[in-house]
Amino acid sequence: MSAENATGLPESGQITLETAEDTEAFGRRLAAGLVAGDLVVLDGPLGAGKTALTRGIGAGLGVQGRVTSPTFVIAREHRPGTRPGGGVPVGMIHVDAYRLGDSGPHALDELDALDLDTDLTDAVVVVEWGGDVVERLVERHLRVQLHREPESDVRTASWSWTS
Repeated sequence: MSAENATGLPESGQITLETAEDTEAFGRRLAAGLVAGDLVVLDGPLGAGKTALTRGIGAGLGVQGRVTSPTFVIAREHRPGTRPGGGVPVGMIHVDAYRLGDSGPHALDELDALDLDTDLTDAVVVVEWGGDVVERLVERHLRVQLHREPESDVRTASWSWTS
């Protein structure tokens, strides 16, 4: 993703998302600037919208299959489909790192067992709960922090490309 690309989004910023549909639409905008090899790290509490954002990214990439939380399988692979706007088709690996434990040595062993470093060259990898664990796989990644207002569907997303 360049300083400002086809998405019209800068390298970093913040946006208020009133509904789950807005969260998915924001994911589609992010996807417009993603290519195979990009790592997206999503952080935020339960119910903050990480999976909704990933559904939007998947829709923006045009991946095949329904995008759901990979909580019980840890990782789901979505094959390339037809990318909206005619862009280069790219697949998506959707990972839920919540059960990988803390950021200690056991988390690194479990992460290594997923072979994400191999997938990083062929797909966009989106990791929920990946903070302080998966960043070590690449030199640069997109970090999105989601917050949800109490008793509301309103979310705030902050994003930045981090080296």
